[in-house]
Amino acid sequence: MSKIGKINISIPEKVKVVLTDSSVNIEGPLGKKSLNIDLKTFELNIKDGKEISIKPKTIDENTKRLWGMNRSLLNNAIIGTSKGYEKTLELIGVGYRATLKGKQLNLQLGFSHDINYNIPENIKITVEKQTVLKISGADKQEVGMVTSKIKSFRRPEPYKGKGIKEKGQYILRKEGKKK
Repeated sequence: MSKIGKINISIPEKVKVVLTDSSVNIEGPLGKKSLNIDLKTFELNIKDGKEISIKPKTIDENTKRLWGMNRSLLNNAIIGTSKGYEKTLELIGVGYRATLKGKQLNLQLGFSHDINYNIPENIKITVEKQTVLKISGADKQEVGMVTSKIKSFRRPEPYKGKGIKEKGQYILRKEGKKK
C-alpha cells in the first residue's frame, strides 16, 4: 500500500477540478494545469468538489509505485494553481548582481561578460536587492528547473562560498592551504 497515495487531497474554494476522458483539468486563481492520469489503472473520486481521492483498480508492484507519484502530482498542481511556488536565490560574491531587463534576467557573476537569461512565460522573477532573486510560478517543476538553471551559471565554491545558492542552502566549506 502507498502511504502517500492513501491520503485524500483537499481542494481550496477558489480551485476547480474537472475530470475529462484521460486528463484532469485544474483551474485556480494563479493559472490552469492539465494532468494526464491513466484512468485504466487508477480511479479518481471527487467528493462535493472539496476532496479528491485516487485509488488503483488493481494493486500490483507497478501500480504501487505510480499511486503515490500521481497523488503527489495532483496535489502539487492544486497547490500551484491556488498558492503558487516560490524559491529565493542569493548571489554571494564581490560584484555579483542581477537586474531585470524586460523579459530577460541580466546576471553579472564575475565573468568577462554578462549572462542574459530569457525568463519563461509562466515564471515571474523579481529582484528584491541586487543580490536576492525571487522566482515564483504555478508549476513546481518549472520553478525548480528555472532555479536550477540560474544556479548552474555559478555554483557555490567550497573555499570562499562565492556563487549562487538557494536561501537556507548549506555549503560545505573547506579549509584553505596551510603554511
